[in-house]
Formats: sequence, structure tokens, C-alpha cells
Amino acid sequence: MDEGVVLDAERDHVRGEIGAPITVVEYGDYECPLCAKAQPIVREIQQSLGDRLCFAFRHFPVTRVHPHAERAAQAAEAANAQGKFWEMHELLLENQRALDDKILSACAAALGLDQARLIGEVMLEIYARRIQHDFILGVREGVNATPCFFINGCRYDGAIRLNPLLVAIAQRNGRARD
Repeated sequence: MDEGVVLDAERDHVRGEIGAPITVVEYGDYECPLCAKAQPIVREIQQSLGDRLCFAFRHFPVTRVHPHAERAAQAAEAANAQGKFWEMHELLLENQRALDDKILSACAAALGLDQARLIGEVMLEIYARRIQHDFILGVREGVNATPCFFINGCRYDGAIRLNPLLVAIAQRNGRARD
């Protein structure tokens, strides 16, 4: 990455190596329908680019519109504490139409997590500061809607479809080598 959004190895949830030539950061909201639609595209990009890609996810719950988004982000962080962030990430996006505590508990059970611990941590808002930190970073970086992607540090404002994203990644990857 040559400018803009910079990964934080200590805080960011990443798939792939931080030093990979291509970095994509997504700011997302678990209750956002567009984030759910983007998820299969993200998976396809990850498969296509393999070890050349480092993908990171940051929380950006838009609670004015999505009242369950912050609790879902809390559940993802609680799952992370039990070693299952990405698995919970996927389940939350798949079940975004009903993200109440019952669904969060069911997701925890499906992943073999300690349900009582997860729900307890969500209720106590143990991870509120971490989620707020992601949100504030997003605001500083110009995020105003979800999903919002940054490719090698630069915001991507194109269509959230596979081909336009791959073209933008190829263009940003070429510039990163210059």
C-alpha cells in the first residue's frame, strides 16, 4: 500500500499476509443488504487473487438505519475472542434479516462457541471501544456508506460487482509497483 488507509496488524481482521502486493479493506455493517450482496464477490476476489491479496474487514455499523448492526459487530468480536471471527462474519451476513440475541446465540452454537460467554460479552459491550475505533477511522477516511472498499490505500467508488472491482484492483496494483 502506498497511501491512504493503512493496515494495523494488531487490530485489523485480515485474511492473507499483511505484506501482500494487493490490499483491500472493507468497511462494513452486518445489517447492510449491500454488504451481504458484496460478500460472495469478496470471496471470489479472495479465491482469484490467492496469496497476492490481503483482505481486511473493519466495522462501520450505521445504527441510524440498522439498529442491530452494532450488536452484530459485538458478536463478531466476541467470536474473535474464541478464535472464530471469519466464521461468525460469514454467518452474520447470511442471517442479517434477523440479528437479535436469539440469532446471535444460534450462530454461536452453530460455530461451537461458548454461547453464554458470547452473549454475555455482547450484553456488556466488551468490544464497544474497538468497534467505535473502526467507525472513527472510517469517518476520518471518508466512509459515509457501506460497503466501502479501499484498494491499496485508495477509496474505491465504483460498482460493487466482480469485474469492476477486479479492474480497479489491477489498476491500483499496477500503480503500487510504479
